[in-house]
Amino acid sequence: MSEVALHSLHTEDQRQIMAIASHVSYESPPPFAAQFAEVEVDTETGQVTVKKLVMAVDCGTAINPQTALGQIDGGQVQALGYAICEEMPYDEKGSLLTRRFGDYRIYQADEMPEVESILVPTYEPSGPFGAKAVAEIPMDGVAPAVANAIAHATGKRIRALPFTPERVWRELKGK
Repeated sequence: MSEVALHSLHTEDQRQIMAIASHVSYESPPPFAAQFAEVEVDTETGQVTVKKLVMAVDCGTAINPQTALGQIDGGQVQALGYAICEEMPYDEKGSLLTRRFGDYRIYQADEMPEVESILVPTYEPSGPFGAKAVAEIPMDGVAPAVANAIAHATGKRIRALPFTPERVWRELKGK
């Protein structure tokens, strides 16, 4: 094997032995998750500050737990922007009003809340090694969790995203 590997890397046209594989299970159920958000709402300005996000994900047996946790962390952070500040307003003609990237509000690293990701160990017999996907599930729960936290804090249910200060303030003031 060492001769084959050495020959493939250094002798014959500098080409390498390569392989690609993937697995798709038509039986495996999707991952499941539970999401929690802790927020502070300034009722005078409408500013929502997310203090903590927690997500527990049942992705079966995580084949690479560190990567799965990183995917959940990253998805929560991306979804937080969608929930709180990443707005794309259009005018009456359908033209995007945010014309410069600098005007599109994205969270910075020092603005991130505490983020906790939990893998719930289960075994999925139809998946490879008992695994299910992590996939897009981290994107699904943040906005509803933040909406529920705002409703719990203020008694007002806001149904339009993102939860910008102006939108929250208008809802709190009944405008």
